[in-house]
Amino acid sequence: MKLRAVLFDAYGTLFDVHSVALLAEQLFPGQGERLSLLWREKQIEYTRLVTMSAGPGEAGGAHYQPFWDLTRSGLRYAAQRLQLTLTVGAEDRLMNEYRHLSAFPENREVLVELKRRGVATGILSNGDPHMLDVAVKSAGFADLLRHVISVHPARRYKTDPAAYALGPATLRLQAREILFVSSNCWDAIGATWFGYTTLWVNRAGAPLEQLATEPTHTGTSLRDVLALMPGSARNAAT
Repeated sequence: MKLRAVLFDAYGTLFDVHSVALLAEQLFPGQGERLSLLWREKQIEYTRLVTMSAGPGEAGGAHYQPFWDLTRSGLRYAAQRLQLTLTVGAEDRLMNEYRHLSAFPENREVLVELKRRGVATGILSNGDPHMLDVAVKSAGFADLLRHVISVHPARRYKTDPAAYALGPATLRLQAREILFVSSNCWDAIGATWFGYTTLWVNRAGAPLEQLATEPTHTGTSLRDVLALMPGSARNAAT
């Protein structure tokens, strides 16, 4: 089936979550990279915990917290785990840096080209609406993305099907008509299971998740999106 739209994961795919490591290193010399990695790991772990957990008589999502809150909690945990003194000022600076994460260098040219081709584009992200609004505007992508979809209305994080279902519902397309793009292999696998056509952007050369499932496509840069969408040389020849 012809692909008709692209949805991007935001954190790690469009925005470099580890661009905070530079400030972290300034604040905690010799610990910046470790803090960034553990912060991200705990942030994602918390999304899974609040999505999967429910007490007797509780509905799914009962323990949901906005992504911004989980991000702050992840930072506090990481600092304690590394025995770093996280002052209020340092926490605020790091959280503000996370609000304005750097975009990967190839992103703008890819988004501009997709807009030129008339391809519908958007974000489907764990980020809450305000976080995404600031990140998109800070990167200068506001006029290049038609849809910015947060999982917040579903009160469940990816890889829960309720989170992925927001994409087809918003775009009014079947999941397989949408190319879902993520640099997080677990996210690409979850989206594949849901029914999306998927592209895993494996920038780091990481191994495939060992779950007997592969994303539909694998690349090394966001530029690999262009070869899969209408208007590319590959599609023109088929």
